[in-house]
Amino acid sequence: MKISNGVKIGGLQKTTLIDYPGRIACTVFLIGCNFRCPWCYSAELVLPEKIEKHTQRGYPIPEKEFFDFLKERKGLLDGLVLCGGEPTLNKELPNFIKKIKKMGYLVKLDTNGSNPKMIKDLIDKKLIDYVAMDVKAPKEKYKETVGGKANLKDIEESIEILKNSKIDFEFRTTVVPTLHNKEDILKIAHWISPAKKYFLQNFRPEKTIDPKFEKIKPYPQEYLLEIRNAIAPFFEVCLVR
Repeated sequence: MKISNGVKIGGLQKTTLIDYPGRIACTVFLIGCNFRCPWCYSAELVLPEKIEKHTQRGYPIPEKEFFDFLKERKGLLDGLVLCGGEPTLNKELPNFIKKIKKMGYLVKLDTNGSNPKMIKDLIDKKLIDYVAMDVKAPKEKYKETVGGKANLKDIEESIEILKNSKIDFEFRTTVVPTLHNKEDILKIAHWISPAKKYFLQNFRPEKTIDPKFEKIKPYPQEYLLEIRNAIAPFFEVCLVR
């Protein structure tokens, strides 16, 4: 699935203090994704039928409107976060980011790692300043976890691109009961280490792609901290969010 006809902006959070570490930023949500993670709470950016309903509510946001917003926020925002959906599916993404960079903003990319070629291109052209890559599951469970559409070689290539680059980056995993347990996270840690930063994120049961996941109770914080303590030696920074 490759999205063309320009970048489609499906949402804009005008200020965030947590999505871009150490920066005041806005978050830009791009429409379209090649994964179907059942716990995802952005169905309106992922599922075609939900995207259609979303467009009836005034989306995508016109690019001019978005760039007018960035002009108004000059000096108030340090940067912005590009997330989705999956931003790297948009072939117009480099040109879109070039316009943002010309305005003096830092750019953080949130990605599922399925398009290593795009990630490398953006890094090589110095169009992004920070990357957060979601590692969804251990290797043997990847396809079933993301809905069967993952090419594991692409995921592994993206991991290596980030580890061998000079860009600031992090790996992160959303820990979902019924899909992940301690052993799974240990396997992920062994797979992606050594790396500078790895974060565990607790699952949030809200408007999930698979409605059944809305009834799943998140793991207790103590359980995630227990996992964190087991994997912390593999990373310079390892925290629970």
